[in-house]
Amino acid sequence: MVENITYENMSPRQKVAALLIALGPGTASEILKNIRDEDMLEQITYDIASLNKIPTDILNSVLQEFHSLFLASDYLSSGGTAYARTILEKAYGAEHAQKMLSRLMTLLTKNPFQFFNEADPTQLAQSFQNENPQLIALILAYLKPEISAKVLNSLPPEVQAQVAFKIADMSSTNPEIIAEIEKIVEGKFSSVVAQDFSKAGGVGALASILNRTDRGTEKNVLEYLEMRSLELAEGVRELMFVFEDILQLKDNAIQRIIREVDMKDLAISLKGVRDEIKEKIYHNMSERAQTMLQEELEYMGPVRAKEVQEKQTKIVGIIRMLEAAGEIIITRDTQEDEYIE
Repeated sequence: MVENITYENMSPRQKVAALLIALGPGTASEILKNIRDEDMLEQITYDIASLNKIPTDILNSVLQEFHSLFLASDYLSSGGTAYARTILEKAYGAEHAQKMLSRLMTLLTKNPFQFFNEADPTQLAQSFQNENPQLIALILAYLKPEISAKVLNSLPPEVQAQVAFKIADMSSTNPEIIAEIEKIVEGKFSSVVAQDFSKAGGVGALASILNRTDRGTEKNVLEYLEMRSLELAEGVRELMFVFEDILQLKDNAIQRIIREVDMKDLAISLKGVRDEIKEKIYHNMSERAQTMLQEELEYMGPVRAKEVQEKQTKIVGIIRMLEAAGEIIITRDTQEDEYIE
């Protein structure tokens, strides 16, 4: 049991534990189910057990802190810093509003595990091999994708696949908890050390990493994901080549894709996209086909965003199918690809 506790000397993890106590067992249990890191889960549950009989004034201060941060975060994301400041000053006064924004901006702008971005990826992989895949996944989710890709390439295949699965299956983590983990990790890996809290991990992060790995790593990871969760695997596949990546394709690949795509689907998919994407398509069409496509776009009128997305997804599916059949090559941001004449 923690004695003589005050709001000022509480650690971030203890504040999380206090919040869970205040929310009650039903809600707390649902939150704890979503904490994937077993060590962190054990630490938080230990704090819950240790924080017996929290004084009402301390509990109210903790609740107010979280409530303020959540409100400030919502205002910040919906209207920017100026909007958040205006609303918060009206509600709490200028001084308190400044404190809230300063703390929130510190949490949102600090890059966790930044020190690993300067380390040698191969050496990092060697140091990580005996670590829990969940910890490795957490670190890689926050590093630059190109660094994470190199580390993933160097891990043993079985570890590689487990780490990739955990990145894809990862949900957002409280930034203060991340800060606690970061302190421990930095000390542990100090001999080898040289993005945003709200959206690290998940299928998007893994897709970004895999887009930069070699094809052997990509194949191994996706096969493992398919065995563990077909939904996750499909989610990653869908994000590994997005419609805007058409700009990266060579002209002969574009021409091959156009032959497989319905003209009306192509026209809908081009609604609202950047002019350079349209020009890339026009450049690889005959003059007659280009005129037809431009007329289709001109007279089509407004199209629901959902329908545009559906057609773009359909075309991306065709692109992946052609790549799988070896009929086109998707250029990757990696030096691993080799061409054989």
